[in-house]
Amino acid sequence: MITAVIIAVVVLAAAAVLFVGLRRARGGGGGLKHRFGPEYEHTVARHDGDVKAAERELRERVHRHGSLKQEPLPPGARERYLAGWADIQEQFVESPHKAVTEADALLARLARDRGFPDGAQYEDQVAALSVHHAHAVHGYRSMHTAVRGQNSTEEMREAMVEGRHLFEALVSEHAVDSHRGNPQRSIDNRGRAPWASARRHPKGSGL
Repeated sequence: MITAVIIAVVVLAAAAVLFVGLRRARGGGGGLKHRFGPEYEHTVARHDGDVKAAERELRERVHRHGSLKQEPLPPGARERYLAGWADIQEQFVESPHKAVTEADALLARLARDRGFPDGAQYEDQVAALSVHHAHAVHGYRSMHTAVRGQNSTEEMREAMVEGRHLFEALVSEHAVDSHRGNPQRSIDNRGRAPWASARRHPKGSGL
């Protein structure tokens, strides 16, 4: 009798472990929420609250783009992107829409150079970015929308600020430098974002 009980307990425990393992492998709801954060809620809203449809889409994104290898930027590219973003920020006061348009294009090129799909396939590029930068991809989406909409200056400023999060993530991670294996991060030795000190932002730009 005792032996039968022990066997039953072992079988139930094994079944529980198997169930959890399968759920994780399929990207269960809890795992998807943790992985995608705000992108999870955005996807659910886009599916009009249909959680199953949203999770099916997110699992498909992971299946398609989860193994994507983010390439390091070649020597000199990081500095060019930093300078380009600083120039765009300086343009914002005089021409907000032009600045947002150029920032949107710069992010598309930067993502492509890091190994993501080309910006010509915008939806595919955003889907791939959401798998690896789920907490920052919303800013890119906001900028892309601002370029094509009739947005106020304040809305475009907010899009630029949000888009900067993805820019920092893409331009900083695994950047090639002279110290192999010691990638530069988004903050330099003085505790400031490196692009922030490259140029002075125009007074009142809010960027």
